[in-house]
Amino acid sequence: MVAWLLTAALVSLLAVASAQAAPGRQLCLACHPEHYAGRGLCTACHRGNPASERKNIAHQRLIAGRYARFTLADDQLLREGNRLLEQYACRRCHVIGGKGNRLSVNLDHATVRRSPEQLAASIRRPVQNMPDFRVEEAHATVLVNALFSAASHQSITSTARPQVVHFDQANEAGQDVFSKKCGPCHRVLTERLGGLGRGDAGPNLSGLLSPFYPKSFRNAEVWNAERVRRWLENPRAIRAEARMQPVKLSETEFRDLLEILRVSFMEDPDKTKVKQH
Repeated sequence: MVAWLLTAALVSLLAVASAQAAPGRQLCLACHPEHYAGRGLCTACHRGNPASERKNIAHQRLIAGRYARFTLADDQLLREGNRLLEQYACRRCHVIGGKGNRLSVNLDHATVRRSPEQLAASIRRPVQNMPDFRVEEAHATVLVNALFSAASHQSITSTARPQVVHFDQANEAGQDVFSKKCGPCHRVLTERLGGLGRGDAGPNLSGLLSPFYPKSFRNAEVWNAERVRRWLENPRAIRAEARMQPVKLSETEFRDLLEILRVSFMEDPDKTKVKQH
C-alpha cells in the first residue's frame, strides 16, 4: 500500500514538473478545440489549471466562455454591463472596480473567491437585505462580465478590512428611528445596525447619502442631509407627483436617522498586490 502511494505521488509530481517544464503546454487542448490562439494561453481568459487532465482539477475556478467575453474587449458588452451596474446602483452596497460602499461583499474580491456561476446566481436569487431586481439570465451574464472586467484592473488585497455581519433582531426589535418612521415602506442596509425596514412600497435606501446612490433628488441631483430634510418635510414640494406623505421628525430623530444612513466608501483601488488569475 505504501509503495503504491509513493508511486502515485511520484507520477503526480512528474506530471506537474513536465507541465511546468513546458510553459506553453496546455492540457486543456486534449479535450477542447483551440480558439483565439493569438490571445495566448487558455488560462489568460478562462483561468483553470492547465497542468491537469483530471476535469475536477482542470476546471477549478474556471471561467466559462459566456462569462469570459470581457477578455475580448467587447466594448458593446462592457458598455451594457456598466450601464446595468449604474442602473441598479450596485456600488451603493458593494465595492466594484475599486470604488463603492462597504455595506456588503467586496465584489472585486468575490471574482477571485467565487465562480461566475455563483455570482450570477446571487444576482438572480438575492440574499436577505439585497434588492430583488428580477434580473434575467442574459442580463446576469452581462453583469458578471462587467464585474470581472472591473476587478481585472484592480490589485486585490489579502488583508482587507473584515466585513461586519449583522443578524436578525440585532437592533432591539426595530426601536431605531428608521424602523419606526421609514421602515413600513422602505428597506436599508446600514453599517451600524445591518438590515432595517420591511416595506417594498418605496425604494431601497441603502447608501442614500453616498455618491453611489441614484441621483434621484429633483433634477438628477445627489442626496445629502439637507435634501433629505427637505424631502421629509414635504415630498411634493420637490416632486409634484410624489406619493409619500410628509414625515415629522424631531431634531434628535433626524440626527439619529442621518447617523443610520451614513456609510464609509472607497474611491481608490486597494494597494496590496496579489495576483488574481
